[in-house]
Parts: sequence; structure tokens; C-alpha cells
Amino acid sequence: MTDIASELPQHTPASPSTPAQTPAQAPAPTAAAVARVSLPPSGSLRRAPHVHASTTPGAHRPMRRADREVRSPQQIKDILDLCEVVRIAYQDAEGLTIVPMNFGYQFTLERFPQPENDLPVSLSADGTPLPPDFGELRIFLHSAHEGRKIDAIRAAGNALQVAFELDCDHQVHEGRTPCNWSASFRSIVGTGTASVVTDLDEKIVAMQALMTKQAGMDHVPFTAQQMASVTVWQITSTNFTGKIHTVPRPHGSK
Repeated sequence: MTDIASELPQHTPASPSTPAQTPAQAPAPTAAAVARVSLPPSGSLRRAPHVHASTTPGAHRPMRRADREVRSPQQIKDILDLCEVVRIAYQDAEGLTIVPMNFGYQFTLERFPQPENDLPVSLSADGTPLPPDFGELRIFLHSAHEGRKIDAIRAAGNALQVAFELDCDHQVHEGRTPCNWSASFRSIVGTGTASVVTDLDEKIVAMQALMTKQAGMDHVPFTAQQMASVTVWQITSTNFTGKIHTVPRPHGSK
């Protein structure tokens, strides 16, 4: 298996500059805020094995292992290409549930001048590291006209809040002791809004994306009659993160 570590960009984000004290800009982080989120030297999250923070309602919690966080748009797309199944969690009248599904997706790299490079680390007004802004991800799915998933979306007014997860490249690595065993993987976790797609042209685009992803077949033609026999829905998300746990080096190697 290819060592994923060799594929990681070596770009180190620049240290965030101190905001100017003008009404149009956010205030500088307070000392209390900086103490609450322990940043590594020079503000580079790549250099620290851990970022210490707490879970706060309505606020983003930084990834604890910031050195494993994906900050390259190209790596996000690579994970989407490699994963075959997305797991979708939601709550309905019956309670919490999760379902694995095949999927297609739409995620563009055109907005990034150099998508293979890491995006810089940004801080919120209170000094909390923010997740990379990868833009919008649309995950396309299809199912029968009725069922628990469709009932939940309709009950939510065609705007069901969901969580989703994808993972691939799993490999277990033996350690010298049971506590030294580890596993490598690549994953994406996020939240978004699920909705049924009703426009015929949009349904065809979604199904073509699904066929490209699952069957390697581009621009498959679909008729209106075919589209009428299936329910097409999508998850729209701007809140997702990627993580890579690389293959560990053998003991004693440099």
C-alpha cells in the first residue's frame, strides 16, 4: 500500500497576523481565548500533535489531531473518489438512525488556484482555529418513492438536517504490544441538509454523477420516464472536514 504520508503537501500555513484595530475588522483574540485553545508555535497547526479545546454549543471545535486534518481541496476530492459508500445519520419521529448508501457527488476545484496545496489556517475573533473553507459539497443519492428516509425529508419540509461520513484506505498495523497497534485511513465527516430533487434536469445531473462515481460511466442518458420511476435526493453541505491517518513508520526507522 502506498504511504499516504508521501502524498501530503509540505506547505506550512503562514502565521496569522494581528488584526488592525478598526471598526470594520474583528477584534484581536483575547488572552483568555488564546489560553482556551492552545496553539502550537507560530500559529501553525501542522506542527503540533494535539490542539486542546472544549466543545461549546454553536461553535466549531478544532480537530484534536490537527496534523491529521486535511487542508488540501485536492485531497478532499481524492477521498470522495476512493470512497464507495456514504453513511447518513438523521433523526425522525422514530428516533436516531443511520443508513449506508452508494452516492455520486459534485465538488469543484476551480475556485482554488492551487488545489493540491493546503489552505491557510484562519482564526475566529476569539482565537479559535476555523476549519478549511472548501466551498459546497453536494452528495447525490437515489431511492424508492417511499420509505423512512423519504418520510423524514418530507416531514422536515424538504430540509432534513443530517450528518454524514465516508472512509476508505483502511489498514491495520501491528505494534510491539497490543497498545501499539494502529490503523491508517482517510475519511470525511460533515453535516448538511437533505432534500428531494424535483427538477428533471437536476435529477438527470444527479443520476449521471452517481453513474460516473459508481460505474465509471460518464454522461449516461436518462429519459423523463426513467427519472419518474425513482426519487433522487441530495445532501448539500459547506460544513465538512477531512482526516488522514497515515501508515505509521516501522519501529526504529528514521
